[in-house]
Amino acid sequence: MCGRYSLTAPGAVIAEIFALADPPEIEARYNIAPTQNAPVVRTDLSGARVLAALRWGLVPPWAPDLKLASRMINARVESVSERPAFREAFERHRCLVPADGYYEWQATAAGKLPCRIHREDGTPLAFAGLWSPWLDPKTREKIETFTILTCPATPELAAIHDRMPVILPPARWSDWLDARVPDLGDAAALSRDGARDLTFTRLGPRINNVAHDDPECWAPPVAVLRRQLGLFD
Repeated sequence: MCGRYSLTAPGAVIAEIFALADPPEIEARYNIAPTQNAPVVRTDLSGARVLAALRWGLVPPWAPDLKLASRMINARVESVSERPAFREAFERHRCLVPADGYYEWQATAAGKLPCRIHREDGTPLAFAGLWSPWLDPKTREKIETFTILTCPATPELAAIHDRMPVILPPARWSDWLDARVPDLGDAAALSRDGARDLTFTRLGPRINNVAHDDPECWAPPVAVLRRQLGLFD
């Protein structure tokens, strides 16, 4: 699964990588969590790519309230076209979710340890996503939400977690955003391509708390321990 991720690249970098007309203003986020707003790339009526801030946790149009959101942060690519909650979004509302890494908690004898999975050079990734509009029946407020597709983890990452986000290579971004393209084909193979140069870094416990959203979230365990003991280089 993917339950936490980061996006710290500046707007100019995101605009260049995702072919956006204008560099967006993006706040560096080190610990994006479910139900929070985060940037996604989608197309407008003209077919141009645009960046929009959507709420993480897809809520289908027929839902009576937002309670489903926390259970809809991910959609399994194997069944996304069949599940009622995701079917319409899969057919009509696809998006790319920019990220420069995501987090998983690896089960070990010492407990669950946080890992940051990212590219060696820090280049942003694009997760395959779906978005959906939802209208609050009481306030008539329109809220747009999104989910991240997942697939089986690559052999290199399976020891950390058995699932991972579907990471699309740039050559397939346009296909995914085009609803006329029926599906991704072999999503696992695509994700292996998109994840080819991923590595992982163990982190200290600061990332565990969703209230923390700063560069210290990336501090390694030893650095965290040294600071706690008052030891500085």
